[in-house]
Amino acid sequence: MSVQKVGVVGCGLMGSGIAQVAAQAGFDVVVREVSAELLEKGLKSIEKNLQRLAEKGTVTNADAAAALRRLQGTTRLEDFSDCDVVIEAIVERLDAKRELFSTLDAHCKKSTVFASNTSSLLITEMAAATERPERFVGLHFFNPVPVMKLVEVVRTIATDAAVFEEMVEFGRRLGKTPVRAWDRTGFIVNRLLVPYLLDAVRALEEGVGSIEDIDNSMKLGCGHPMGPLTLLDFVGLDTTYFISGIMFDEFKEKRFASPPLLKRMVLAGWHGRKSGRGFYDYSDPKNPKPRQLT
Repeated sequence: MSVQKVGVVGCGLMGSGIAQVAAQAGFDVVVREVSAELLEKGLKSIEKNLQRLAEKGTVTNADAAAALRRLQGTTRLEDFSDCDVVIEAIVERLDAKRELFSTLDAHCKKSTVFASNTSSLLITEMAAATERPERFVGLHFFNPVPVMKLVEVVRTIATDAAVFEEMVEFGRRLGKTPVRAWDRTGFIVNRLLVPYLLDAVRALEEGVGSIEDIDNSMKLGCGHPMGPLTLLDFVGLDTTYFISGIMFDEFKEKRFASPPLLKRMVLAGWHGRKSGRGFYDYSDPKNPKPRQLT
């Protein structure tokens, strides 16, 4: 199979980024949202991103315009009927994803490969909702998709070997560095990252260091681009809390259990940058201040 046309379900932060890089890579892309308003918002975001790249000289004006011409927006799942690959980037709920793939299964051609951008849910559980588990993979991109170079290509026990390798090559054609992963909760990145982030919260709880000192220690001592508590605010405390719950349910290991402080911050609505409060106060987004939490 040679991929020519790509479908993306969801035109939010992740979906719009996936659609953008696919269009920039030369693929015809159809991207779907549940309403015309959300679709327009997502497409305008892609257009602005491409304009910004053109202004910086990262891409030419002609290439940016060509990428936009390859994009087609829709609110109909039926419009994925001739896609070679359909990538799902909707809400991180298993029931919603299973329902989506079951519907897509009836609309798409038999050769279409299905892929989920999930960061934590089992690919096998989604594939089981279709009649094509052998043509089902995970394609886990990272935020922001146009910038981050990694994509985890995830194989289940049912995925056809040739399909899997085709999706690895597809990742390369998107300009990403693909890594091969098995369908185990957290894949590679979150399996290693989540315990690190949770341990940083525990270190804060236990008085090992302040928010600033913990972050500076990992930035200056280990060469990380940002400290773990800053990263938690960037990713979203609610997102990490949700993923840690799934991973703890799977492995029943303490290192995946959410610390009490993280749970209470999420319950209080302090989700990080997007809510204006997390481990830092973002009243002045250009100069976030560490908060007194312990």
